Amino acid sequence: MIGGNCTIPGRDLCSEFLNIFLYNYAMIELNIPGRGQYELEHLVCDVNGTLAVDGKLQDGVIRRLNTLRDRLSIHLLTADTFGRQAIIDQQLNLEAVRIEPGAFVRQLGPEKVVAIGQGANDAGMIEEARLGICIISQEGAAVETLMAADLVMPDINSALELFEKPLRVVAGLRK
Repeated sequence: MIGGNCTIPGRDLCSEFLNIFLYNYAMIELNIPGRGQYELEHLVCDVNGTLAVDGKLQDGVIRRLNTLRDRLSIHLLTADTFGRQAIIDQQLNLEAVRIEPGAFVRQLGPEKVVAIGQGANDAGMIEEARLGICIISQEGAAVETLMAADLVMPDINSALELFEKPLRVVAGLRK
């Protein structure tokens, strides 16, 4: 806390705030026949080629991500190929990080992660995540990412809509 401490006698406000910040997401729970129980807490998205094309967010992405904020902790990963990440961060009120995607998913705990991407550099996070989704974008989709995915969706809006209607995930993955 800037300019003060975080305690009141008998209470640690920093820990209370951290617990609210980290654990106030309801999560999405799915029971998928033949695959088991999924308890998803984190959504990890590649930015360029997935949420954005040519450095500009796809129509509908802001609204769809906003509807998921109360159910999933949203994380953005980027290489900032088009040099517009600061603008995208502002539009989404999130801050993207530059890190190897598979390592980031491992840090979060892959069993609680849904990852969405399409580029070759996204294959690791798609494979690590409990639920990996590859989208087909205007940049295409790398074969290794397609092969690592649990689901393949035609575009980012269709992928994000799965979490507004989670029985679609069950229908697509049940065995």
